Amino acid sequence: MNDLLKLALDAHGGLERWEKFSKLTARVNAGGVLWPLKGVPGLLDDYDLEVNTRDQFVSFNRFAGADQRSVYTPDRVSIENASTGETLQSRDNPRQAFHGHVLETQWDQLHLVYFASYAMWLYLNQPFLYTRPGFATEELPPVQENGETWRRLKVTFPESIATHSREQITYFGEDGLLRRHDYTVEVSAGATGANYASGYQEVNGILVPTKRRVYPIGPDGQKAAEPLLVSIDMSRIHLR
Repeated sequence: MNDLLKLALDAHGGLERWEKFSKLTARVNAGGVLWPLKGVPGLLDDYDLEVNTRDQFVSFNRFAGADQRSVYTPDRVSIENASTGETLQSRDNPRQAFHGHVLETQWDQLHLVYFASYAMWLYLNQPFLYTRPGFATEELPPVQENGETWRRLKVTFPESIATHSREQITYFGEDGLLRRHDYTVEVSAGATGANYASGYQEVNGILVPTKRRVYPIGPDGQKAAEPLLVSIDMSRIHLR
């Protein structure tokens, strides 16, 4: 393990403490221009999130209806009646459903479930996820942003993890906390994202960012001032 990853793990509460938990729940409000661009506005305005921190399982309660929930695994997504468990919609091999998409391609509800679920699973498992078998990390030269020196970690993901792209870059402040996370979105024609984390809250000894703001990345590697692609605000966070 390189020293930057160790610094980040310790700053966020420590790997040993993190591994005591298996579930994170939160109230989430998501906005930004991405959802109307994709033809799925409003579905993520206010929902209850459940994330398994060990396996790629995510559920959104109150998704697309007060009595509906979504269920995600990398191989299958579905929308269910939350009371009866009846499957209302489902899709196997959901990543294949993005084949041939461009940025303006419209999504259905199951496209949205797949994308938003794997993204939230990733964000809420950082940086602890990077210690798992199959991940490779390499420290890149630091950069200056917001008047701070941010150290950068290039992370190569294994094929077994559904995510934005195989290579991603995470930026950490001098305190070791995650500040920014860069990636390309393979399921959206390689669109870029500079994902800023802030509003840290301590939950059972783990520091969790409650705010995410995602902007496009310009040709110079800096975030574009607009548009705001995605906003994520979390509250009522619990780890069990």
